[in-house]
Formats: sequence, structure tokens, C-alpha cells
Amino acid sequence: DGINLLIELLSPHTDADFFLITEEGELSTVCYRPEGLDSLVQQTNFSKKELQVLYRGFKNECPSGVVNEDTFKSIYSHFFPQGDSSMYAHFLFEAFDTHNNGLVSFEDFAVSLSIILRGSITDKLNWAFNLYDLNKDGCITREEMTDIMHSIYNMMGKHTYPSMRDSAPKEHVDSFFQKMDKNKDGVVTIEEFLETCQKDENIMHSMHLFDNVI
Repeated sequence: DGINLLIELLSPHTDADFFLITEEGELSTVCYRPEGLDSLVQQTNFSKKELQVLYRGFKNECPSGVVNEDTFKSIYSHFFPQGDSSMYAHFLFEAFDTHNNGLVSFEDFAVSLSIILRGSITDKLNWAFNLYDLNKDGCITREEMTDIMHSIYNMMGKHTYPSMRDSAPKEHVDSFFQKMDKNKDGVVTIEEFLETCQKDENIMHSMHLFDNVI
């Protein structure tokens, strides 16, 4: 359903991209300040060697050491050339930009990726909720979920799913709120989101899809 679709699109192709980086070898050539690396080992569920691999890949794509939203959108457009991924990339960028300064540093990237790939179920669900809560006010509205769903369908492209009805995004939003909005007040809180997701076997399976892919 719509919830599984949202979760599975959190980090498309992450496993393939970083396996390619890993296969290049020679990890000892990676340069990174030991203080920063040691700190990130404490903040994430990655080892030093894994962080070195990630850092080399990050610096190859972003030599300046930070990513702005335009660069993020450009990178993401390569994953989904069949559609318009700009709006979804915008929402995802805001979730990675934890300092709200318009830039994603390697530290920001590594911490979020650690949650998506190696975090506990609760950590992953909290991160997903933050992604869907576009104005970060602590609840998800129908308008926010509609914007998210439209961004996903735009990204996937019409010719990828030619039989998809124009009403599909609304149907996914309706399904999301029917399942999540327990007290029927028109918004989904983090408590409702966590409670419902943790009781749903399909959602729990989706949350494990990216475990230990690096």
C-alpha cells in the first residue's frame, strides 16, 4: 500500500551505489580527519572502514564536502530519469538537512543514512515521520501526505506505470489516513504513526529491506 511505497523509496539504489564504491578497494587512501571519523563512529552504526568508503564516495560526487539542494536534485534525477524527481528530492533533502542551513554535510549524510540502513525500527520510523511531516510541526496532514504522494508518482513517471489512474495518489492518502489516524481528527501524530506501523507486518518487512546493505 502507500505506506510501504513511501518507505521503500527512502533510499533508492543505495546498496548498488555503495557496493560499486566498495569494490574499488584501497580504503587506506581515503583522507578524513581522525577526530571527525571517531565522532561519527560514535554517532552512527558504521565502522571506521565503512565511513571511509562512504566519505570517498561522497567527496567524489561533492568535492566541496557539502551538498546543496540543486546538487541533490541533480544526483537524484539520475536514479529516476523516467519522471520528475525534483519535488521528492526537495522533501528528502530537507529531511537530510538536519541543521536547516540549506546544506547537507558528510556528517548529516552519514547520520541519516545510518538510521535508514542500520537504525532500530523506532529510529527508522521516526526518520520517516520527519520526512512526511513537511512543516515539522509534529503531525502529518492530508495536504502534506498528498504532496508527498504526488511527488512520488511524478518521480516514477507515467510511462513506467501506464495503467496508473490519476486518482491513485488520493487513494493512497485515503488509505494512509484510514489506517493511521486513529482518533479521526484529520492529522497523524508520531504516536499514531509508530503504534500503527509497529503492528503492521508488511510495514515491518519494508523497514528491514535496507538492513546491512553496505
